[in-house]
Amino acid sequence: MREFKNVKNILVVKLRHIGDALLTVPVFRALRENFHDAHIAVLVNSGTEEVLTGNPLINEMIVFDRNMKGEKIIGRFERELAFLLMLRKKHFDMAIDLTSGDRAAVISFASGARYRIAYDPLGQGFAGKRYIYTHLGEKNERQHMVLQNLDLIKQFGISTANLAVDFYIPDEAKSFVKSIFEANGIKDDDKVVHVHPTSRWTFKCWKDEYMAEVIQWLLEKGVKVIVTSAPDARELDRTKKILSLVGDSPDSTAPPVNQGLSPLDLCGKTTIKQLAAISQASDLFLGVDSAPMHIAAAAGTPVVALFAMTDEVQWGPWNGDKHYVIREKMECMPCPKGGCEGLPLRKCMEAIKPDAVKNIIKACLAL
Repeated sequence: MREFKNVKNILVVKLRHIGDALLTVPVFRALRENFHDAHIAVLVNSGTEEVLTGNPLINEMIVFDRNMKGEKIIGRFERELAFLLMLRKKHFDMAIDLTSGDRAAVISFASGARYRIAYDPLGQGFAGKRYIYTHLGEKNERQHMVLQNLDLIKQFGISTANLAVDFYIPDEAKSFVKSIFEANGIKDDDKVVHVHPTSRWTFKCWKDEYMAEVIQWLLEKGVKVIVTSAPDARELDRTKKILSLVGDSPDSTAPPVNQGLSPLDLCGKTTIKQLAAISQASDLFLGVDSAPMHIAAAAGTPVVALFAMTDEVQWGPWNGDKHYVIREKMECMPCPKGGCEGLPLRKCMEAIKPDAVKNIIKACLAL
């Protein structure tokens, strides 16, 4: 800490996906505990900011519009230059690059911060990239991403003992869920399972028939099941197929009604904050390795997560020991790049059978 003097304005850069952004929370806590009065800003990709909004550890949210990547060269250059000039005018004293990409390196340098911290790129990226920074850390990839994020600044004396990943849910999101529950006859003493069966990466998804079988089993046990997905067309199509395999599902054009043995279909109908509120109001979350899995864990809900080629040591649900990761070990693990390419379902996901998932859920819910 002695080497960092007069740090009053800090920029944290995390230009990744929704779950990646969420798992940075302990970094902001460490910065707040060590630089009490500093202005702490975070730069994230558009579409990921909602997992960090409302967090009192963060003073400013800066959003990078990913759509500018698709613009013509001249227009894109002008917008990116304007963006960098805007950052420069904020006069940051410290820039912390948690992204490790070339764009984040340029942003760190362009910010004008006199302290620029990142993991050593070790020859990756453009020539001379490592000289962009004033402080380079050594990465230990055999630990959870929460710890990897925090370990970067911990190597330079900035840390915290509180490793919780908090998610801030506004009252309006909680009211949304309360009204949905009331409209669909879900009572306080009902057992509720939030199922999010999809991921933006289709190779992480489980077999549709297996997921439908588990949902049907839950319904027959008297459990109220809420199914969600992102509004992405591929994810909506997949959840629609799963629901059709379960049986009669609510009309997607009308308000969902949970009658008899039907799951409550909220696929594509929620914001990220509302999704978190659904998880928080549920007794259990069931899903695959995805951002909603991390959100559910941050909301304090027990998680049953189905993992395949990704490493649960790095990406498993965080916050406590009440979570379960289910995976089947395969000879091809760790997965080589491009493993099972071209297959609609990874063999490692197909190897997970419904009975294994049911047994874990049965223990969690005391069914």
